Amino acid sequence: MRARIIVTLTWLAALGLALWILTRLPLATVLQTLGDLRPWQWAAWIGLNLFIIALLTARWRVLTAAMALPVGFLQLLRIRQAGMVISFVTPGPQFGGEPLQVYWLWQRHATPGPAAFLAVGLDRFYELWVNFTVLLLAVLSLLTAASVAFVDWRTLAVVLLGLVLTMAVSGWLLLRQPLRLREWIRRLTRPWRHQARLGRLKSHWSELNAALQRLFAAQRPALAGALGLSLLAWVLLIGEFWFLLGVVGVPFDLTAYIFLFTVVRLAVLLPLPGGIGSVEAGLFWAFQALALPLSAAAGLILLVRLRDAVILLTGAVALPGLHAPVAPADSSKQ
Repeated sequence: MRARIIVTLTWLAALGLALWILTRLPLATVLQTLGDLRPWQWAAWIGLNLFIIALLTARWRVLTAAMALPVGFLQLLRIRQAGMVISFVTPGPQFGGEPLQVYWLWQRHATPGPAAFLAVGLDRFYELWVNFTVLLLAVLSLLTAASVAFVDWRTLAVVLLGLVLTMAVSGWLLLRQPLRLREWIRRLTRPWRHQARLGRLKSHWSELNAALQRLFAAQRPALAGALGLSLLAWVLLIGEFWFLLGVVGVPFDLTAYIFLFTVVRLAVLLPLPGGIGSVEAGLFWAFQALALPLSAAAGLILLVRLRDAVILLTGAVALPGLHAPVAPADSSKQ
């Protein structure tokens, strides 16, 4: 009940902030922005986003194939898009759908629980580590930019560097010092040690760690390939944002572009569902700070949210089928 109240209040705050920002933007020019888009621009934009989704799904497919999991590309695409819907509607769009993704892999595709957890966890690790690394590089590049010196980039750089190093050290400990981590988890869960499910935690941890050790020892080319796909997807994400700024007619240089891109990506990380409100407020503030036309900000917000809506619609279409029970015949095949 308390969680539901928190989610409801978060949604109300996010929508309230978004509506307040939208009332301060010249929305009369928004429809004109859409009308000015040429067919080739629509096709290029749609194709670019589809390719990014395919690359991120391919990364997950590389990881699951390296683990010898019986899940195909289209199945992973379905699970990934459905999980994004859950992550979007829960506070903090970076997390939320992962437990269901683990469940779908386990329940629908005969994947052992530890293997399903590892498959989802590895994919998220790649996503977040590359995300924070790209943001760190962007923030470092802004440290010497006089035109955007009104932001405390040093503090942001320290925070992002801490996140990148924490994730890297955690991965190293998981690979090299698994017993220490297991002992830490055992102490953390000591108050609930009498629970039947937690009693199996030791065996689950051993299975997960053994799978990770095998993967790292025998599938390093696959792990490197997954990293390459992540980096390529981020190059395309950077290009997509550049494309959108050009479409709405924003006069920008390289520093302004990096500043706007960083503001948007940081706003998405805030604990609001789908970055609703935070992205709008971030762009409104950034455009004002750079003395850029607010009409372009309104068009950019519209296009970003239109893209989000279409992506979420595809995930929403996949959700009912994933929750439906698996027929016995299909189960035997898997």
